[in-house]
Amino acid sequence: MPHIINWDELARQARAAARQAYVPYSRFAVGAAILTSDGQIVRGCNVENASYGLTNCAERTAIFSARAAGMSEVMAVCIYTPTATPTPPCGGCRQVLNEFGPDMAVRAICDGADIIDTTLSALLPGAFGPKNLA
Repeated sequence: MPHIINWDELARQARAAARQAYVPYSRFAVGAAILTSDGQIVRGCNVENASYGLTNCAERTAIFSARAAGMSEVMAVCIYTPTATPTPPCGGCRQVLNEFGPDMAVRAICDGADIIDTTLSALLPGAFGPKNLA
């Protein structure tokens, strides 16, 4: 049975995750919380590196952590950015999210009142993923 998405809890978890971010260079602390198909919430934060290309986004940190714990499918992701308007996931994160939930619900929140509510398939139309390799 699919789990109901508790967006308030995902938002709380995404904000909490942002407080764990390692952002000595950008000072742009992002948090993400994903809801797995078995009802678990897994958090991730961005982790910067002096070699900027090795920085990892919050969404990817959450996905990689969840997969390391045995998760195989994501129903939803909530992303928090410390901005006046919400910021959707970057292209790389969209591709990684697609691997585990091409139809997942996506919510982006911020310090302002605006919210982005969409789906990953709307953010990444015509995505390449596991179905293309079958």
